[in-house]
Amino acid sequence: QVQLVESGGGLVQAGGSLRLSCAASGRVFSRYAMDWFRQAPGKEREFLAAVSWSGSRTYYADSVKGRFTISRDNAKNTVYLQMNSLKPEDTAVYYCAARMMYLAGPHDSWGQGTQVTVSS
Repeated sequence: QVQLVESGGGLVQAGGSLRLSCAASGRVFSRYAMDWFRQAPGKEREFLAAVSWSGSRTYYADSVKGRFTISRDNAKNTVYLQMNSLKPEDTAVYYCAARMMYLAGPHDSWGQGTQVTVSS
C-alpha cells in the first residue's frame, strides 16, 4: 500500500491555473494506477481523471476534459493535476487515489485532500 499526500491547492481567480501534486511514499508507486477526484460541499465525490501505471494512458471526465491534465513522474513518486481555465464550480476538496488496475477495481489508498477555491 502507498501513503498519499496532496498539495498545491489554494485560492485562484476564475480563468486562472493551479497544479496539484500527490506525493506517494513507498517503492511500489509505479505499480499503481492513479486517479484524481474532488468533492464540493453538499455533493458526492466526483471522478476527474486517471493515469495508468506507466503514464501512457489517461482518461478524463467530461467536466474537465480539455482543461485539466493528469500526469505522473514515477522517479519522483508523484502524480500531478494541471488545472487551467478554472471556474467557480471547480471549487472543491481535491483527492488523489491509488488502485492496482487502471479504471477498474477498488482504490487501495486515498490522500487527505487539498482545498481549491476559485473566486468569480
